[in-house]
Amino acid sequence: MKIINIKTGLLLLAGGMLTACDLDSMSMSEADTSNFPQTEGDANQVLAAIYQNNNSINAYPQESFLYAAILASDDALGGGGANDKLMQSFDFITNYGTDATKDFYLDRYTGVSRANALINAIDELAMDDSIKKQVKGEALFLRAFYYYELASMYGTGIPLVTKTDGTVDYTNAAGFWGQILQDLYEASTTMPAVKKTDGHVDKYCAEAMLTRAWLFYTGFYGNGEDLSQLVSTTYNPLTSVSLPDGTTLTKDMVKELINDCYTNSGYSLVDEFYNLWAYSNSSTKWDSGNLLKVDDSDVITFKWAENNNAVNPESMFATKFNKLASWSTTIGYGNGYALHFGVRGGQDYDKTYPWGQGWGAGPVNPSVVTDWANADSRDRRLKESIINVANMPGYTYGGASWADFIQETDYYQMKLGAISAQKEDGSYAPVFEQVMYGADGWINDNLMQTGNIHDLVHIRFADVCLMWSEINENAEGMNKVRKRAGLSDVSYSLAALQNERRWELFFEGQRWNDIRRWHIAADALSKQEGVKVYTAGVEGTNTAHNGGYAARYNATAGFFKIPETQILLNEGKVAQNPGYSGADGEYTGY
Repeated sequence: MKIINIKTGLLLLAGGMLTACDLDSMSMSEADTSNFPQTEGDANQVLAAIYQNNNSINAYPQESFLYAAILASDDALGGGGANDKLMQSFDFITNYGTDATKDFYLDRYTGVSRANALINAIDELAMDDSIKKQVKGEALFLRAFYYYELASMYGTGIPLVTKTDGTVDYTNAAGFWGQILQDLYEASTTMPAVKKTDGHVDKYCAEAMLTRAWLFYTGFYGNGEDLSQLVSTTYNPLTSVSLPDGTTLTKDMVKELINDCYTNSGYSLVDEFYNLWAYSNSSTKWDSGNLLKVDDSDVITFKWAENNNAVNPESMFATKFNKLASWSTTIGYGNGYALHFGVRGGQDYDKTYPWGQGWGAGPVNPSVVTDWANADSRDRRLKESIINVANMPGYTYGGASWADFIQETDYYQMKLGAISAQKEDGSYAPVFEQVMYGADGWINDNLMQTGNIHDLVHIRFADVCLMWSEINENAEGMNKVRKRAGLSDVSYSLAALQNERRWELFFEGQRWNDIRRWHIAADALSKQEGVKVYTAGVEGTNTAHNGGYAARYNATAGFFKIPETQILLNEGKVAQNPGYSGADGEYTGY
């Protein structure tokens, strides 16, 4: 029997973190899985708690899979200051500390546990059938999304829990990913065909996530599950997968569902790429001038897709935030990724405006800029995604008053960081949200750290277009995305698709699993060695650590260290990932 705790309108599975085979670490309420949930209202409380797990993860973004995926990819270096060794360790595919990512591990299992409570109870609840299918589908989607991140981060030697009776399975990659795909397939084929605009996921989100998981699993594991097969440079994707319920999922079945999402979902591309990103918001008054123009004929009209809480037609699944973020209690209700990826250094806002301040994670790898310009210098997205810091009004190398910037480059990403704004008196608000949503109602006045509350988008329709092209081997969807970037049509090829995904989804966390599943990771990652960087403002080159990027990838297949406390708690049933048994797996500093 699992004890559950009801607080502040959310159901929280007490001790939902996994500790060996025991999920019952606390007993804080009379409610438990034998008597809760029982009604539609109960089910909605549990569902709210499952979604809330994304805000829990945001309390420690530096430990999350999304954070690791951005920094480990060939698009970004580690960055931060001399003491931000976790940032840099992700970049070098190494570990820093005994339990570096424990909070992420435990929080994601809490989310899984909450999902299990609802999935295992809902069939017996008295609810309208269409509502029941929608609610169950959302829970299946979220469980699969959480397991997708866990399996991508740590591999599949970790526990797989789908029941509420204390059963814990230890399986292989085929079994673990089979469960992820089965959840997403059931959600895709049973949820009502209704587009949601209230923050909930819908059938089409499930179809998109199914395709993402399918492409990763069938590509990455296409040669087998052994380390040598995972790091092989041979790309040989599977065309069918056996699911835990005994059925077989085929490429054609997945293709049918992504075709439905692409054709019938009602989601669409925003007219201008730059209007997807918070720097184009209506409260930040800045003259884009020639900054984003490819030529003099360009007309730049900023109109952020989320202005004043507008519904972004391209956003399919996102984490939402609000004014209630407090550093000591509810930090997860602010967008911590924007803080971490903000401009580093205690610099005056007029020196970097409109870019806000933060910890300086993820300096852009200069080779990305070169590769992108060489691929097509007319691609508008390059200027709309990356800025040369020389184009900031007074940027100071080294981090200004925090003069310890590590792996700094000449380039800053424009998608994820904090965005500032000018107030009526000419002073600078640390975040544009203070101007857009008013100065009242914030629970914490340290808005530089807690005031970023624009959405963190996990799936957008452009990705659907690109996945549609990839699985159909047809350029139509890819060319829709290219047309928005001002580019002409191209014929389909895997190489063209790979480029398009890299440019369109730059710095959104997809590149890491893309290069792994295409079996091009070691070569791509090596292009980070020898690029120009600054260390505390002094120019130099990015040096290899722990044997180099390719060596670390080949030693780990891109998996990170499982927290050691969880290895011990699982009493010999969970083995540490390859590449972390010796000193070569531990990062000591830049």
